[in-house]
Amino acid sequence: MGGKTLTRADLAEAVYRKVGLSRTESAELVEAVLDEICEAIVRGETVKLSSFATFHVRDKNERIGRNPKTGEEVPILPRRVMTFKASNVLKSRILRTHQNSKDKAAK
Repeated sequence: MGGKTLTRADLAEAVYRKVGLSRTESAELVEAVLDEICEAIVRGETVKLSSFATFHVRDKNERIGRNPKTGEEVPILPRRVMTFKASNVLKSRILRTHQNSKDKAAK
């Protein structure tokens, strides 16, 4: 698996190439979109990007965990976590890409 990491700069460059905004406007657009997504998540809102994924914040209650080395019980404090659920469209694209790369490797 491995490979390249997609950065904000890469997203801004893609917007520049595909939409035709200036590089500065493209970077500002990417920042504005990411800021809006972040703010919505911080407010506890669900963010659904159709054909991509859903980001959801949920509360986890306090529970007792266990140190795997010592077996000692350790309290795990309550917290808020963000979950990411890929859409079926994205899952299908990933699976298709994986199957295509396996087919090419077998040849």
